[in-house]
Amino acid sequence: MPSVEHEAFVTVLTTAPAPEVSPTLQEQRDNYRAMLGANPIADDITIEETTIAGCAADWVSAPNSDKGKAILYLHGGGYIMGDNIGYREFASRLARATGARICVLHYSLAPEAECPAALDDSVAAFKEIVASGISVANTAIAGDSAGGGLAISTLVALRDGGVALPPCAIGFSPWTDLALTGDSIDDPKSNDPFVSKEVLQGMVFAYAPNDPGNAVASPLNADCSGLPPLHIETGTREILLSDSRRFVEKARAEGVDVDYFEGEGLVHVWPVVVPEGAESKDALKRCGDFLAKHWG
Repeated sequence: MPSVEHEAFVTVLTTAPAPEVSPTLQEQRDNYRAMLGANPIADDITIEETTIAGCAADWVSAPNSDKGKAILYLHGGGYIMGDNIGYREFASRLARATGARICVLHYSLAPEAECPAALDDSVAAFKEIVASGISVANTAIAGDSAGGGLAISTLVALRDGGVALPPCAIGFSPWTDLALTGDSIDDPKSNDPFVSKEVLQGMVFAYAPNDPGNAVASPLNADCSGLPPLHIETGTREILLSDSRRFVEKARAEGVDVDYFEGEGLVHVWPVVVPEGAESKDALKRCGDFLAKHWG
């Protein structure tokens, strides 16, 4: 049963009046940042603004963060919105739960930069983090929604480039199929108040208009052999539920160790957007345990 906090968030989404005029892309970006930024950041969190691989980024640390452990975090937003500033609050909770420093990367967004610009940025950022002196053995890549799919694509690109991989990675509601072929996309039982097929189609057109099913944009179609252990969390109310289910099945068939959690009745990226919900706290606890296991 979803928490009171989770259902309150759903109520806000489902009862908000539709805008009289469709918002511009910049307004969408501003609104997304404002929604996430409305969640307060604890006073004991440290935020260090920086530039990594030519992109704006934040290093977010909690008092228990080990300077020798780093997570490259790739934000959601359908490849067209989201940034390091909006994700500071979530990164602060992730830092506290994992005992690591979180590097939130503001990778290039579409339509200004189409696929594979975001991937190029994330690959370069991971290499720069390791080059700074942090051991690969104490790194991880994580992300939500588009950022979750991007995290997987980053692992594939690093492997194909002969770069040492992190020991594990995390995806919250990863978007793995930009061709939108999953059963849940058109299933009315998905009842997802956060994401619609029409919204996804617009994001696809902006980021990968010519071939959204290619393995770079859609890691569901990539060769996953040799990837490190993955932890994936998805809600059963999501329109992208089948993206996770199909990817998990495929990755496991290709020899990847996948730790998969499905939250009954939970919406898209709930750990990010419902900070006070018990299910969000549980999700971050699972992530902390998963990382501790693979970081040793």
